[in-house]
Amino acid sequence: MHDSAQPSILVVDDEQGILDTLRILLKNEGFDVVTAQGGKAGLEQIKAAAPDIVLTDIKMPGVTGIEILAAVKEQDPETPVILMTAQASLQSAIQAVNEGAFHYVQKPFSNDEIVALCRRAGEVRRLKAENKQLKQEIRRRERSGLEKPLGKARSFLDVLRLAEQVAPTESTVLIQGESGTGKEVMARYIHELSARSDGPFLSINCGALPESLLESELFGHVKGSFTGAVRDKQGLFAAARGGTFFLDEIGEMSPATQVKLLRVLQEREAIPVGGTEAIPVDVRVVAATNRDLEEDIKRGRFRTDLYYRLNVIAMHLPPLRDRRDDIEILVEAFLARIASESGEPPKRLDAEAFNAVMAYDWPGNVRELENALERAGVLTKGETIGLAAMPAKISEPRAQPLVAERPHLNPTLDVIEQAYITWVLQSEGGNKTRAAEVLGIDPSTLYRKLSRYDGGAKVGTGTEA
Repeated sequence: MHDSAQPSILVVDDEQGILDTLRILLKNEGFDVVTAQGGKAGLEQIKAAAPDIVLTDIKMPGVTGIEILAAVKEQDPETPVILMTAQASLQSAIQAVNEGAFHYVQKPFSNDEIVALCRRAGEVRRLKAENKQLKQEIRRRERSGLEKPLGKARSFLDVLRLAEQVAPTESTVLIQGESGTGKEVMARYIHELSARSDGPFLSINCGALPESLLESELFGHVKGSFTGAVRDKQGLFAAARGGTFFLDEIGEMSPATQVKLLRVLQEREAIPVGGTEAIPVDVRVVAATNRDLEEDIKRGRFRTDLYYRLNVIAMHLPPLRDRRDDIEILVEAFLARIASESGEPPKRLDAEAFNAVMAYDWPGNVRELENALERAGVLTKGETIGLAAMPAKISEPRAQPLVAERPHLNPTLDVIEQAYITWVLQSEGGNKTRAAEVLGIDPSTLYRKLSRYDGGAKVGTGTEA
């Protein structure tokens, strides 16, 4: 909407004298006035001027005021339309009000009457715009509080900053990373920060459906196109119009479907399965994969042209084992969410469970951590989660061998130090506090050394006392 102190108004009439009179009158009352002589010119000005209010005669040769009303509502349903009508067209005006016109005024009308009606229409438009903006802001705040990916590791923050930088654009994004690293969470975050945030966010796992069903879900199908197609079906590309479409595990898509997806990205239109008429596509595509697509291209499994269409903005989410500083933050967030959903007080990990969580490598990444904490919360009656409530692979990690089967001929000092620390930890039953005392170092120093070793962090139970 234009400046609320000076709303814009489009006046449409086939008589130039009426246009001149209304232009002078409304301009003197503070309106920004645009006029159009005749309905055809009015249709052009609706698109060109995008007015806040439309004041139109109802009976004009060619394009009528009723057609002007329909065009305005198609462009912006919130724009109020006031109809000017003579006695002969009064019934049409009343019917138009019932179908969405703001009001009608009967000729001849007084200056005060038309000014008051236009002011009221402008105020209604302003209030609707403010209400819409307020709702958008509330939704945006709610989403940002719930959906912002959590982490403080530098590698993760680099990805987060890139997401925030590209979110306002329309560029296609390809998110790469191991399973469970939070690719869909990042895709949602990009959507929420984009100009499409009020549109839908739809997602599909391309590896979870057979080829024929995947194509139907993506592009839709027409009745009778295959056995079981008893009615027309809208595809997800059409359903996501105005929003974001997240294609997860894009590397699992068959070559035939890749060709059809490439057409959608190039032509911005989709043809339903069994159909001949293309449907316009207005979506922002975010794709994700845990595969090495460049290696798949070499093997002939993935199309080079599709890869470059998807890989406009490339992101790589680091695995959780490479961002150990984030584990504690994620633990607190997940336990708080679990408590909120269950209506119980927040639970916490005791020292033994916490150390085991910090020492584990989390091959399933953030998703595995969340599932493990949810399981532990269910199995724990009190407010403190102990090691026994954690999955066995976390609470009873397999100890690493002190000496490798094929040891180095001339081991480095780091290798010798790691072997010695491993031996002391095993000797003390995995108790880090006692191991640190034997080694003569602070527990924090021991933890940093374990985090640095590829396998050392898995050794022992991680107990404190």
